[in-house]
Order: sequence, then C-alpha cells, then structure tokens
Amino acid sequence: MPPARPPAAPPVTRFVVLGDSLSEGVGDRVGERWRGWAALLAEGLRPDGAGVAFTNLSVSGAQSGDVAETQLTEALALRPQLASVVVGVNDTLRRTFDIGQFARRLDRVCAELTEAGTVLLTACLPDPGRMLGLPLPLARPLARRQRAVNAVVHALSTRHGAVHLHLDAPAWTDDRSLWSADRLHPGERGHRAVAGAFHRLLRDRGLAHGTPPSPEPEQPPPTRTDAVLWLATAGTAWVLRRCGDLLPQLLLLAAAEVRHAATGTSARLDARAEHALTRALAATMRE
Repeated sequence: MPPARPPAAPPVTRFVVLGDSLSEGVGDRVGERWRGWAALLAEGLRPDGAGVAFTNLSVSGAQSGDVAETQLTEALALRPQLASVVVGVNDTLRRTFDIGQFARRLDRVCAELTEAGTVLLTACLPDPGRMLGLPLPLARPLARRQRAVNAVVHALSTRHGAVHLHLDAPAWTDDRSLWSADRLHPGERGHRAVAGAFHRLLRDRGLAHGTPPSPEPEQPPPTRTDAVLWLATAGTAWVLRRCGDLLPQLLLLAAAEVRHAATGTSARLDARAEHALTRALAATMRE
C-alpha cells in the first residue's frame, strides 16, 4: 500500500522565530544582513513561495530569559500558526546557569504558544565545547550542561507536540562543511540543510506545501584559514562577550574535573547533573 497522505492542514500564513544567533541567521550573510535557515524555510511553506508573514524576533546572545520575558510577548501578539523556539547554548555559557530555571522558562514559552494554537519547531543543539575543540577539563562541564539542556528540549518537545530536529546528531556535528568559520553557527550550507530538514518534517505533517530550499550554497564555504583568522581575531572578542562571566567558574569546574578524574570519581559529577535534570523536569509537570 502507498504511504498515507498527511491530513489536510490550514496553510501557514504567519511564521514567527524566537531564539538566539542561530535563528537570527548568523553564518549566512546576504549583502549587509543575516538570512539564515528560518527565512529559507519561510520561502518554502507556500506553493508560490510567498504569502507568509515572516517575523524573526531572534537576537544574537539571547538566553531563555530573553525569549520568555520579551520575545514571547511579541510573538503571541502576532498570532503565529508556526513558531520556532531554539535557545539554550547561551544559557550554558553563563555563570548563572540553572537547568531548573531553563526548564521552567522553556515550558512556559512552549505552553503559551501551543495554547494559542501555534505549531512549534524546536531543536537540540551541539555541545559548544566540543565544537570549539576545548581541552577536556574545560569541555566536559559545558558538555554536561548542554546534555541537560537538550534533555529538557526533548522532553518538552514531546509534551507540546513540537516538530523537533536533532542538530546534536553526528550527521550534523561531524560534517564541518555545514559550519561557519566560528565553528558554532551553521554556514550557508548548514542553514540550508537545517531549513531543508525542517521542511521535510513539516511536509510530513501537511504544513509545508512549497518547494524546499536548495541544499547548494551560493557562496564558497569557509576555509581552514578563515577559521584560524576568526579564532585569532573576532573569536577572542566573541568568547569574552559570551562567557566572560563564566571563565572563573569554568576554571573551577575544570579543576574539579581533573581532581575527580584522578581519583576515579568522575561518575559523581554526572550523577549530580542527572539529579538536577530530574528535579528540573519534575518541576515542569502539570496535573
């Protein structure tokens, strides 16, 4: 038997994007502005490639608090039929990281949008320490935080019926051609791949009726030299802006990693993180 056709769904005419630099489009520059996966996806939602009111509220550096306290209000006022909520990496790069607070904020954003009749797009994200190639004692605390964030995103995506993309999978993280010189944001090829993956998922739900974005970039991919130059110049400034308040704490966390590794008790650190995650998810459960 042929596969069942997806049920008919009202055409998407309002698409709103919430999040940080990844959704803002950083890494995919067209002229003097960022374009990004969300704009590419919007073009493929309708058969004629038009007729969709597209609003991108994402801001570089945004954390879950910015999405919950500022972007959500603006998004609800636009009454979107489709909204993407992709956030979390910047939370992990702050001294104030609290997985419980992140879970409560994201749950509120997802709940209020779905209660308004909005279909959600979500994604789990790569570990920034691994993408940047940090030494293991520095990378492990960040990896533990990103795993917790992704676990929350997975759980809430299931709870709220979101269209979810696994951007932390090896197929994404191991293919360097998908990433820009900074190693943290997709390049043009990567943004096109993200848009194409979301388009396929939405098509399966009967929500994307237009032509999917082309996977082929219009600009050449960054070279190794580009990556080295970025890390030596703009990359240093980026690290100071994004995680300057984390660095002293990260050094303490790295020292703890080394100490526990030396005594064979690293599992205790994982157990603590798992316990905090369990409490965070339990706190978002409703009757």
